[in-house]
Amino acid sequence: MKKYVVAAISSLLLVSANAGFAADAAAGKAKSATCAGCHGPAGVSANPLWPNLAGQKAPYMVKQLKAFRAGDRKDPMMSPMAKPLSDADIENLAAYYSSLK
Repeated sequence: MKKYVVAAISSLLLVSANAGFAADAAAGKAKSATCAGCHGPAGVSANPLWPNLAGQKAPYMVKQLKAFRAGDRKDPMMSPMAKPLSDADIENLAAYYSSLK
């Protein structure tokens, strides 16, 4: 009985942890064409002024893109790029770039 309860609780925790993040990496890849100009087609920037996005953790990218969009984080290039992104766009982009190595 104890093993069943532990397994059930573990399953619930896993489901609830993933419930809010149903991002689509393929949609993120399709949306990434604009990003590629600075961050490279595979998320690796050729310019040291712009960060590599490949392999970044998705929650970090979501937080930063939402901060640019909201104006909490400001950058003359990134702020206008993030402004039109929806929450789904941001999550999809984060899923795509975090899947790259």
